[in-house]
Formats: sequence, C-alpha cells, structure tokens
Amino acid sequence: MMEENNEVGMKEKTPLNFLERIIEDDLASGRVPNNTIVTRFPPEPNGYLHIGHIKSICINFGLAEKYQGRCHLRFDDTNPEKEDMEYINSIKRDIKWLGYDWGEYEYHASDYYQQLYEIALELIKQGKAYVDSLTAEQMKEYRGTLKEPGKNSPDRERSIEENLRLFHEMHEGKHPEGKYILRAKIDMSSPNLNLRDPALYRIKFASHPRTGDTWCIYPMYDFTHPISDAIEGVTHSICTLEFEDHRPAYDWATSIDGIEHTPHQYEFARLNINYFVMSKRKLLNLVKLGIVDGWDDPRMPTISGIRRRGYSPESMKDFISRVGVAKVEGVVDFSLLEFCVREDLNKRAQRLMVVLDPLKLVIDNYPEDKVEYFEAVDNPEDPSSETHLIPFSRELYIEREDFMEDPPKKYHRLYPGNEIRLKYAYYVTAHSVVKDDEGTIVEVHCTYDPESRGGSTPDGRKVKGTSHWVSASEGVTIEARLYDKLFLTEYPGKETGNYLDDLNPDSLQIISNAKAEPYIRQAREGDYLQFIRNGYFCVDSKASSEDHLVFNRTVTLKDSWAKLKKKMGM
Repeated sequence: MMEENNEVGMKEKTPLNFLERIIEDDLASGRVPNNTIVTRFPPEPNGYLHIGHIKSICINFGLAEKYQGRCHLRFDDTNPEKEDMEYINSIKRDIKWLGYDWGEYEYHASDYYQQLYEIALELIKQGKAYVDSLTAEQMKEYRGTLKEPGKNSPDRERSIEENLRLFHEMHEGKHPEGKYILRAKIDMSSPNLNLRDPALYRIKFASHPRTGDTWCIYPMYDFTHPISDAIEGVTHSICTLEFEDHRPAYDWATSIDGIEHTPHQYEFARLNINYFVMSKRKLLNLVKLGIVDGWDDPRMPTISGIRRRGYSPESMKDFISRVGVAKVEGVVDFSLLEFCVREDLNKRAQRLMVVLDPLKLVIDNYPEDKVEYFEAVDNPEDPSSETHLIPFSRELYIEREDFMEDPPKKYHRLYPGNEIRLKYAYYVTAHSVVKDDEGTIVEVHCTYDPESRGGSTPDGRKVKGTSHWVSASEGVTIEARLYDKLFLTEYPGKETGNYLDDLNPDSLQIISNAKAEPYIRQAREGDYLQFIRNGYFCVDSKASSEDHLVFNRTVTLKDSWAKLKKKMGM
C-alpha cells in the first residue's frame, strides 16, 4: 500500500509546463466558464500539415484530454485563392492518424462570414472602421516603421454614411479587387504595427471551397481568427510565438465583437528541426517543381509524407514529449527525431530477411530439389511475438558485402576457407567463386554442415559471422526505396539564400532487384517491418501492386548520418 501511495506521489510531482500551470490556475480561480477547458486546432487549409503542426495538435488536443475539456478542429478558411478540399481532407486524415478526434466539434471560419460581416457593419456605424482607397504601396508607406509612427490615411475621416455606402458596394461586387479595403480605426502611432489600422476586409473575386461565389469580400485572418474563437467559446487560444505581436490585435478583435465570451491567447515556441524546411510555400514549390513526388513524398516533412515513410504516430508523440513545451525558440536535432522512431519501431516492427544487394550463394553438398523450413521469431523484443517459417534451398542470396575474396583483418563474414552461420539455418564454408567476363563475382560456392541445423554443432564450435539470406527459388523480388535527408545542410538556404541549392542529390536510392523471403507478401499498409541489418521499412501502398511490391526505408538501424558528420568534422 505504501508503494502505491509513493508512486502516486511521484506522479503528482511531475513538472507542469507553463501552459498546464496557466490552465490549472484558471481552473482553481474559477476563471473558466463551466469549469470546462476549450482549446482549438485552427489550420489554414492551404497546404498539407507538417511535423511542426504535430506539436500544436498534441498540445491542443492533449490539454483538452488531460483536463477533461474539448478541442475543436476549425479551418481558418479566409483565403479562397489558396484553399482546397484536398487540403481539408488531408488535415482530417492526419489528425486522426495521430489518434485524436474532434467529434462533433468541427468548424470553419466561413461558417461565421455573415456574423463577421455584421460586426464589420457595426464597427463602421460606430466610427471604428473605414473604407480606404490607398494602394498596397501607399499603405506600406503610410504604415511607418518600428521607429517611426504611421500616418493617417486621407480616407480615415470619411463619413459613416460614405463608409457604409462603399462597403455595401464592395459586398455587391461593384468595385474591382484592390480598389478598396475596410480598415479598423485604432491608432496609427501605436508601437505595435499590428494596431496601425489593420485591414479587416478585402475584395476578392474568387470561388470559396465551401461558400462558392456567395461572397466577393473576405475577412482578414487577424479579424476572423479571434472572433471565431469567441463564437466557439474557446478558453485558451494556444498558438506559436510568431503570433505574440498579434496578441494586441487579437484582444482588440475580441473586445469589439459584441460576444460575451472573451478568449485569451497564449504563445509557445514552434517546432524547428534542422535539415528541414517547414514553410508551406517552400514545400508547395518542391511539389510544383517535381523535386518530390507530391505532398506525401516520404522525404517531405508533411504528416502525410512521414506516414508514407513509415513513422508511427506513437513515435511522433514521444518526440513531441521529449522536445517539451517552452516559450523560447530553439532548433531540435534531426537525430532526436530518428532516435524516437527507432525506439518505437524496435518494439513493434516484424523482422524479415531481405537482401538488398544480392549475391548468389550455392551450397554444393545440399540436395538440389530439397526445400526445408526454419522457424523465425517475428519480433525478439516482444515476449508474446509469433513466429513464421522461412524456406531454405540449395541456392540462396546473401548481401554482396557479406563476401570478400581477399578480406581485411577482423572481417568476420564469408571468404574462401571461412565458416559463418546462416541465420536460423546452418554453418557454411566458402571454397570457390564464379566471375563474369568483367571479373565481377556472380556466385560463391560453399559447403554446409548438416549437423549445424539451427546454429549449433555437436562439437560446440563457434563462428564469429552471421549472414541473413533468402532462398533463390522461393524468394520474392521487391523494390526497395532508400530515403535520406532531402537537404544536405542543417539550415537549407542559409549560406546561399536559396534553399534549393542545398538539395541532397542522393536523397532517394531505388533498388529494383532486392530479394525477400516469401512471407513479405503478407505485409500490408500500416505494418512496421525491420529488414534484418538493413533498417526499418514499410509498404508503399501508393506505388505497390500485387506484381510489383515496393517498400520504403523508414530509418536505418543506426544513426549513420551522425557518424558521417563526426568523421567529416561537421
């Protein structure tokens, strides 16, 4: 009983991050309506979500889950020119893959267009908003700088009647794009540039994915977002640090909306990982230029990309947990991400024997027509793991690197006169090779010890080397895609100003003639596999067919990149 109490006490002492402390203080003080925490994940549907969004998803859904509240999924769809139903569907798919569900709480900013329009009308009537005709260049000039205050627009003192007339005409489509915008009348001398009469509405003759051609004026993000939070009863509006300067504009919007509920904004440090770019604009450019195979290319940092590469949602949650929640920006090393993936896959991946660079091994004293089977454990890390059978025959494939005709010292694989163990099977000793006209070894001939079945012998002798193998007659030919980092440098584009200059030309290697044990045919999308000695892999359902099996390497077994950097002094 004492042990149980001590365990509970230890759990209670787990440090809270700053957002959890804020929420617990708010709950304790009664500042939360109905004592119910309401968060939201508010993506803009103008691209696919990336790894950086996972942090926000985990924080918002995780806090709601921890404090028995709810988390809304709201699409901040205020820019019809860049938004698409493809993005909306992909966002839903990605969040569900991570294991979160918003239930009935799905919203769109476009749901509130009429209400936002009426709020804008009320602002005009109160003399708090005006229609401006300055061009974009003039607005930039009038806005001022961080050191100099802005100047009032000549249109700032339009009459309320004139502003209402022009805004109605904007709504009715009587003016071209760029002719007018609606601006808030706040303070052009404010030290915060976001309060220098920000734009509230602009004219756009663009069809919206959800509202079609109903509107030709669209509300700006900084106006729409906070009011949407207020409408939905969000208690804690949690966003990344780049929105910290926007918080006064957020507070202004929630003070003028006429809605009783007032949410509060809190900022945390976004997720930055070296060797990645996580700008939607840059990622879209990679897709458009054909540098990658779509948003879900396994080299992309998109959630769709890492899912196709074989990352598990559990490994991503572990990664986010290790990164933590902070107020200060930093850069996380890519090796931590891969460490979390390896740690998780080691516990769940099924082991299979696959030869990526096949070299034929012929056992001269093994019967030609005989096929026998050896039992292999699916996952030695799992005590409850099942087993499967692997066929063994006279002709096998081993990795080309597992044989050397003239080996260096401490080489423990196969070479003439040396004996090794074939995993699960027998001891074999190499004695001769066959070469083609160019002098390349195409076959290694050996003999086996029939009494060594299962990897031991009556005389108890031991061998130092073990090789995996695949039966030449029973094996399956597959395509293996070996993925590496898309960029060569830690901060793509930092030195040259163009991130495309740092692309890794070897980010994808395709092996079209890999040999695999026949059990690989059982693999399905979502299965996690370890190709013994070659890394973790998954089925690429997008590229595979029954006659052409394709597998993507998720991650190597060891951090070879870190070793290479150390060797090169990087």
